[in-house]
Amino acid sequence: MQKKQKTILKTVSCQGVGLHSGHHVNLTLKPGLPNQGRVFVRTDLPGKPRISAIFQRVVDTSLATVLGSDGAIVSTTEHLMAALTGMGIDNIIIEMDDYEVPIMDGSAARFSNLIESAGEFFLDSPKFYFVIKTPLEITEGDKSVHLEPYNGFKISCTIDFDHPLIGYQEHTLDVTPDRFASEIAPARTFGFLHELDMMRHFGLAKGGSLDNAIVVDQNKILNEDGLRFENEFVRHKILDCMGDFSLLGMPVCGHIRIHKSGHALHHKFLETFFTRKDCWKTETL
Repeated sequence: MQKKQKTILKTVSCQGVGLHSGHHVNLTLKPGLPNQGRVFVRTDLPGKPRISAIFQRVVDTSLATVLGSDGAIVSTTEHLMAALTGMGIDNIIIEMDDYEVPIMDGSAARFSNLIESAGEFFLDSPKFYFVIKTPLEITEGDKSVHLEPYNGFKISCTIDFDHPLIGYQEHTLDVTPDRFASEIAPARTFGFLHELDMMRHFGLAKGGSLDNAIVVDQNKILNEDGLRFENEFVRHKILDCMGDFSLLGMPVCGHIRIHKSGHALHHKFLETFFTRKDCWKTETL
């Protein structure tokens, strides 16, 4: 695990469409300063408002993680945030000329590749971690999020869908930049055809297509190329979890176990986390 804070070496950009808005958006990543964190900047709005990527700025988790401040929002942040976490980037400026982060191919692979192309730069400031001292868990029905002590950063995830092509899946990962880039970043978001049709009926998923999501019908996957991993569905859930937990503002030294959870329960866990200061401490490694 890193001892120093890290940013990118040079400015890099990409373009794409928002999954729900269908809007074209330009996104630029710029090197950040020590202890600045990850900050979104809406360059299309007067005054170019800034939104820190921390859980206190979460304003909606119904379909994606949405951050907001002083009337400005950035939406569908989880894939980019997962890539920043997975690649170990602590401080960065994220400029956008629309409100929704581009969906790209539905995974975090384009973002992790973009970060890699920018190069890494270690800052002369120590990196602090939330070191987990005692286990913490919340449950909601049959869903759960559990965090326990571990010398490193590990995520274990299980899902269980009443669908013949998904069913029960599990995956565990000791997170490093290389393993994230190869094992988690390429896993795409997924949805069911009837849900996609319903969302479009209500004016959502305007940018959704087989180019940026796995779409599942009653008995088949509609994407011609099929899956990238046999258990791509649960791997994408790990990706989402990493994006949501990144909003703690500092990395975790511990083992996250999630079962059938989603953005809303992750956010609820983060709120609980900060009320249970007996469970963790902050320190450098």
